[in-house]
Amino acid sequence: MKEQNSNQSKLDLRYKDKKEVLKGGILGAFIGLAVIVPGVSGSAVAIIFRLYEKLLYALGGIFKRFKESARFLLPVLLGGIVGLVLGFFGVKALLNLLPFAIVALFAGLMLGAFPAVTDEIRGEKPTPLRIGLFLLGLLFPLALSAFSIFGAPDALSLENLSWYHYILFVIVGYLIAITQLVPGLSATALLMTFGCFTPLVNSVSLSYWQQNPMVLLVYGCLAVGLILGLLTVSNGLSRLLEKRRAPAFYTIAGLSLGSILTMFFNPEIMEVYASWNLDGAMWRELGIGMALFALGIIAANCFVKYERKRVLKDQ
Repeated sequence: MKEQNSNQSKLDLRYKDKKEVLKGGILGAFIGLAVIVPGVSGSAVAIIFRLYEKLLYALGGIFKRFKESARFLLPVLLGGIVGLVLGFFGVKALLNLLPFAIVALFAGLMLGAFPAVTDEIRGEKPTPLRIGLFLLGLLFPLALSAFSIFGAPDALSLENLSWYHYILFVIVGYLIAITQLVPGLSATALLMTFGCFTPLVNSVSLSYWQQNPMVLLVYGCLAVGLILGLLTVSNGLSRLLEKRRAPAFYTIAGLSLGSILTMFFNPEIMEVYASWNLDGAMWRELGIGMALFALGIIAANCFVKYERKRVLKDQ
């Protein structure tokens, strides 16, 4: 155990080749998309790419090991910007056209990649405590999603805010950081719970910024909270994985599975269900969604199998 902890405390953050750099960029893109698509988890993608512990290590050591941490995080950051832009201007448009089908595609990708998460607990004994942690992890995203549907407040106006609202946005930014580092937690569901999701998404336009320039301060507060959260939470999670790896990954497995279920159970998709009529358009979208769901499972599962073979070859 001591040897394992020692190895984990000296992770090599260098990318081995261009393929790994590309993985870092794709990881960042999924982190950016997670803000738009409920249930998508960037940190779950990090586990699939076997970059999760390196991501935590780099974020937690950005000041102690700045050069190597910055080199590792740069592709993730650039990918995150691309994912966020594509999310707002690409995926958001597709969600308006075929919301169920696009969500089904992402759900299929996450489900097909789920074996990569369970690989981390392969061979670990399923004790009552670990099973309990798995179930707790499974239920938590569902509970958060249920609250965002049935108990969330009305949409929060981003205009004429009081001083304490800006403190609230720093806290929200910190909580968003937690959702990005803990697999299975959804930033979208969190924002919906606070009534912030729709106002923030709708505020992203040049005309809105010109009419309400103080919204830029809201973005700044969110950014401050996000950065603080990424730097502090990453250290805590790194230590947790070193000392309680098996229980932690049992919980993560539950969270990841629960987040997939919430992709079909959240305020945005519930509005889609409510708008459906028993007509051809509904059945057409259901058919496209089921096909994309299956395609996502197959594609992600093939990638997981490829990664397993690559790791075995490297060993």
